[in-house]
Amino acid sequence: MFRILVADPLHESGLAALEQSGNEIHRLSAEERPRLKELLAEYDAVVVRSATKLTAELLDGADTLKVIARAGVGVDNIDIAAATERGILVVNSPTANLLSAAEHTFALMLALVRNVPAADRSMKAGEWDRKRFVGRELEGKILGIVGFGQIGQRVADRAKAFGMEVVAHDPYIDAAMGERLEVELVEKCELLERSDIVTVHVPLTDRTRDLVGADEIAAMKRGAVLVNCARGGIVNEAALLAALDSGHLSGAALDVFSEEPPKDRRLAEHERVVATPHIGAQTREAQERIALETVRMLLAALDGSLAVTAVNLPFRGTPKRGEPYLSLGEQLGRLASELLGGSVAELRVELWGIEEALRTPITVAVVKGALTSFLGETVNYVNAERLARGRGIELVRATHSQPAEYPHLVGVRLAGDRGELEIEGTVFGERDPRVVRFGGFQLEFRPEGRLLVLHNDDVPGVVGKIGNLLGQADINIAAIHLARTDSQDEAMAVLRLDQAPGEEVLESIRALPEMKSVDLVEMGP
Repeated sequence: MFRILVADPLHESGLAALEQSGNEIHRLSAEERPRLKELLAEYDAVVVRSATKLTAELLDGADTLKVIARAGVGVDNIDIAAATERGILVVNSPTANLLSAAEHTFALMLALVRNVPAADRSMKAGEWDRKRFVGRELEGKILGIVGFGQIGQRVADRAKAFGMEVVAHDPYIDAAMGERLEVELVEKCELLERSDIVTVHVPLTDRTRDLVGADEIAAMKRGAVLVNCARGGIVNEAALLAALDSGHLSGAALDVFSEEPPKDRRLAEHERVVATPHIGAQTREAQERIALETVRMLLAALDGSLAVTAVNLPFRGTPKRGEPYLSLGEQLGRLASELLGGSVAELRVELWGIEEALRTPITVAVVKGALTSFLGETVNYVNAERLARGRGIELVRATHSQPAEYPHLVGVRLAGDRGELEIEGTVFGERDPRVVRFGGFQLEFRPEGRLLVLHNDDVPGVVGKIGNLLGQADINIAAIHLARTDSQDEAMAVLRLDQAPGEEVLESIRALPEMKSVDLVEMGP
């Protein structure tokens, strides 16, 4: 029997399922909340929503805590690194609110184009002013969907029922996937220029922060509408406010804000904005699904199952000796995806000399790494393959019992609309992941940190020029790795940098006549 603490309100269906599990359940009271750190040390699992912030300080001393269950998708209120360090599994319920989020998108969209909130306020004030609330129809309008994952695809289906024309942008969805769903996939700039209504459905990551900024809003049609039911921070709020004030955009519908609740009320109270307080998942049905899904994940995790939506690394089902290889696979997948920089149609993993128990975990780790750069926290070891297939990515694994150049070798090949990329790696000393072949070059380096990847003509003076440009910008080179082809026509360099070069520095390097490509990849520690 496990002891489970429910720290935030949970739908009664979830509480009933917990009670029926035969475990000891305790609901945190308001009087007990100041003692949360002390209480966490007494429980095997804790259930939270967004109200409870599980910081590293709170988790310090929670020696019996095995599982944190987040009833919802976002886990920004949980210190994932601290939980992982302490061996605490973090699970969430990422699919339970997909339908409610898609429907709320249309609730806001219709409320905005038909002036529903303003008309309602007018009626409640005793007025009858029909002429002031002339709206617009959805039929025949072009809906642009930025982010064509599970929610974006549901929005597209419902838009078609309204008679709308749908275009979508997602650099990680293959064109063939769009054809199967009968949705035209276009570049972001084309989507912005063509769409009457733009709606965003991407996770908030470093890559998607300010994804819709001043330049993107300026590229939209005059009089267009913007909808954001995804996450605050994806749309630059200052740029949106300026576009509304100038009349460039006729309106916006917002369920999320960069600060919640927003202290700056100008957007929420703007006459051209329909705003709701992050209630996309606040339906009875979604709350019940979230509660039941969370409880199922929690109980399965306590039983030691890996078939859970784990946010952090579930090493329990993997031999301890396999952890460096999972890390290698994830790093190779992420690096390859970052450098390919476009949609992926095929992901192939080749394994040489890898024991059978590690083949599937390593393959999943590669897929997770390849998707993490653009899906962020929603990807984990359980859902990575499903998310990849849902995006039309063909997954291929080939195993070779005989070793190659190294006793154990992991190879990754990505193919998509921007070409192909191959990378191979191994583990040195049973704990040190290394890249050993990169795009046809014999090149050895650790796939970590801030990496500047250069492909250039093999002529004298290139390294010196790059060093000078970085030095002038006060950017220190921590490590440099060089390789060239046998014909000595082309060369590749991977530099690990202590500081991040700005776009101006990168452009100055790209401007060198010897350069073929210049990419900056943030791999983390």
